[in-house]
Amino acid sequence: MGDSTSATQINKLDFSDPFYLHANDASGTPITTVKLKGTENYNIWRRSMLLALSTNNKIRFIKGTVVRSETYDVVASQWDRCNSVVLSWILRSVTEDLYSGQIFSTNASNINTLKQNDSALSEYYHKLNTMWKQYDAMVSPPMCTCNIAACACAATTHKRTIKR
Repeated sequence: MGDSTSATQINKLDFSDPFYLHANDASGTPITTVKLKGTENYNIWRRSMLLALSTNNKIRFIKGTVVRSETYDVVASQWDRCNSVVLSWILRSVTEDLYSGQIFSTNASNINTLKQNDSALSEYYHKLNTMWKQYDAMVSPPMCTCNIAACACAATTHKRTIKR
């Protein structure tokens, strides 16, 4: 399937496909009226979000079962759009205190891996924030492949060998 074929298929998506976006999906309308405040409403908020995401056929984005294409740019771009919509829905459903810790999130599925259980809100927030930072740290910056980098690496290895 070429990229032009992918573009045609993206244009023909129906509401049953997780990559389908309705015009109202990105309108800024919150997906749920329940805002996560903390431990006092976490279970209600979670249930409300899961129902709303399921209704919009986007639950697979937070479960991580819809993956970004590494082969087709058009499909990858549509995944990016859907992921951004899901992230914005999540961000619009949390209080300002929680919002500031999540605004730089890049992947909707990460938020699904942590559960609050009996943790205090501050502990839960710290764990969640740490997860986002770990994710960002795992995304490697581009590596230099020029000869200068190879020479510098070889020189460092050579110095270590001489010192032994």
